[in-house]
Amino acid sequence: MEKITSFTIDHLKLQPGLYVSRKDKVGLETVTTFDLRLTKPNDEPVMNTAEVHTIEHLAATYLRNERDWKNKVLYFGPMGCRTGFYLLLIGDYTSRDIVPLVRDCFQFIRDYRGAVPGAAARDCGNYLDMNLPMANYWGGKYAALLENIDESRLIYPQ
Repeated sequence: MEKITSFTIDHLKLQPGLYVSRKDKVGLETVTTFDLRLTKPNDEPVMNTAEVHTIEHLAATYLRNERDWKNKVLYFGPMGCRTGFYLLLIGDYTSRDIVPLVRDCFQFIRDYRGAVPGAAARDCGNYLDMNLPMANYWGGKYAALLENIDESRLIYPQ
């Protein structure tokens, strides 16, 4: 079997950042998959499932309600390794194109207080596995990275 694209990235060199993971043609449309990398793989501790789950709920809610982007959002969800998230958008984009969107999303997560959207037994299959304070922490950490991000954190290392 061929190695899938995400396994061809050198995770020993990968830093937290915002990367184009792949682009796929679906009919006449391009779908751009972004790698939102919050931790340095195989070096920093990974996120716990509770904060990953909370970030997923908050980011998905934010992105699907964001006026200019909501109709382009296909998916937002966690990486199995718990070092980041994938965001799939309809359209052909660069990482630089979506820095403001992702920064604003993670500022929303940083500042969010109150009941987590969808964190109820009727709405979610594991609604008790949430950690809002840690989601706020990771939201702030990633939003700060995106404030002054440079090309070294927008293009995968070679």
